[in-house]
Amino acid sequence: MIRLILLTVALLTASPVLAHPLIIAHRGASGERPEHTRAAYDLAIRQGADVIEPDLVMSRDGVLIVRHENGIGGTTDVADRPEFAARRATKTIDGETLTGWFTEDFTLAELKTLRARERLPDLRPANTAFDGQEPILTFDEVLDIAAAAGVGIAPELKHPSYFAALGLPMEDAFVAVLERRGLTGADAPVIVQCFEVGPLQRLRARVATPLLQLVASGGGPADRPDLTYTAMTTPQGLADIAAYAGWIGTDTALIEPTRGTPTTLITDAHTAGLKVAAWTFRAENAFLPEADRLGTDPAAHGRLRERLARFAAYGLDAAFMDQPVLGR
Repeated sequence: MIRLILLTVALLTASPVLAHPLIIAHRGASGERPEHTRAAYDLAIRQGADVIEPDLVMSRDGVLIVRHENGIGGTTDVADRPEFAARRATKTIDGETLTGWFTEDFTLAELKTLRARERLPDLRPANTAFDGQEPILTFDEVLDIAAAAGVGIAPELKHPSYFAALGLPMEDAFVAVLERRGLTGADAPVIVQCFEVGPLQRLRARVATPLLQLVASGGGPADRPDLTYTAMTTPQGLADIAAYAGWIGTDTALIEPTRGTPTTLITDAHTAGLKVAAWTFRAENAFLPEADRLGTDPAAHGRLRERLARFAAYGLDAAFMDQPVLGR
């Protein structure tokens, strides 16, 4: 409960209230358990995460479920299920052509028969011991986990424009869940994320729940071909974001392109009235910049704690982490 109270205060105030950035468990403790599983979320909570993060996609019958992408060939056992072999398809999603199995081609009941598996078995072989043990979770189930533990939750809406074009209005389904569970207020322990702009702008007109605009180091929002993330991270772009969101969530490279030499992004965002979260802090050398690696094994852990300490000193408000315990 103490963690939830501190999180609520942090969401409602413009100045820092914690001695460290909020620790957002990226898909749960995904460095130690298969991502988006109950085991991953439970471990993250035990490790002291302030917030747990579910990525949201949709089933064919319009239920919000928790997977990193709507493509589920690499994170479930669907490829081993002969009854679903004919569902394999090729699709174009936000300009990228992908072949595999997709959540929108399965009912919730069918998805619940699948079992999760480790997405990065070569880098995280220990996680494969948990393959095949857990079902896909719904958004409601992860909300239950967060509420029972007294932690916050940071759902990300994945490809909402794509789903809307299929007749699956993600925003409506999402608002319905928030309304049913009393999470539409500014004090809700929820941070809603999206890489697209329109969905967040429309959500701001419907709920007071805290919103976070995600930005990457390249490209732009799928729903705004006229806009780039580079433009969105200028002082004017940040002021535009502040008209509908209270946070930005940025690639770490936009904050620290060179070890020890930060950009002005955090300062500029704070000046615009935005809090700043950064993604993603991962311990493995494969995900660290060369200066923070230890040895040459891609799966070995590097200097993640030192890296996180630098970002905290820059004024970072929240850190998305695969290994929340290292943030503590």
